[in-house]
Amino acid sequence: MPPDDALVTCAGTALTFGRDARAVVAVHGANLTIRPGDRLAIVGSSGSGKTSLLHLIAGLERPTTGRVTRAAGLEPSEIGLVFQNDSLIPALNVLENAALPLILADRPETEAQQAALAALAQVGVQNLADRLPEEISGGQAQRVAVARVLSQAPRLILADEPTGRLDHASGARVLDALLAAADLTRAALVVTTHDPSVAARLAQRRTMRGGRLLAPEETP
Repeated sequence: MPPDDALVTCAGTALTFGRDARAVVAVHGANLTIRPGDRLAIVGSSGSGKTSLLHLIAGLERPTTGRVTRAAGLEPSEIGLVFQNDSLIPALNVLENAALPLILADRPETEAQQAALAALAQVGVQNLADRLPEEISGGQAQRVAVARVLSQAPRLILADEPTGRLDHASGARVLDALLAAADLTRAALVVTTHDPSVAARLAQRRTMRGGRLLAPEETP
């Protein structure tokens, strides 16, 4: 049985794409428990399975074998996922993109925009509020994608290489914002990264290698 205080528990969770000779195992039997207030870095090289594991935790993929158990009171809207690609909607400006999850959750438009503006300020792009995605850089777009998640004040924040497309100063600011937002609501924060300096800022670290999530004692 998962711990009573767990937000998400993975038990022998595996994910395979394709079948037979073409089958590719992206995640091999991962065991992981995420609790409120956790600060976890999942470290590994490109192709190690980090993104696939994050998608399993978020519910975007269903495990081929094993289980992913989420707390009974954890609503999908309380899980915020920062994708590796910014995934902004081209027809919406920066403010509208950041406010979109709140609008879809039936929050009043004025309230949604205020929360979105505050989140944009946290990552230093509030001055871009009226710009369209095509009018900003890739790094700026990634910061907007982070703000879109922060505006929701989720209970679980999953960030997939959130600093990978940013320079050092911008990356540090984004990580500051993620940590501050998680501290404010006692949310759990899980960050995938290949950058040791990013991993060093989170209290817990697990390594993925070849689709396997190593136990803490196995971590190099």
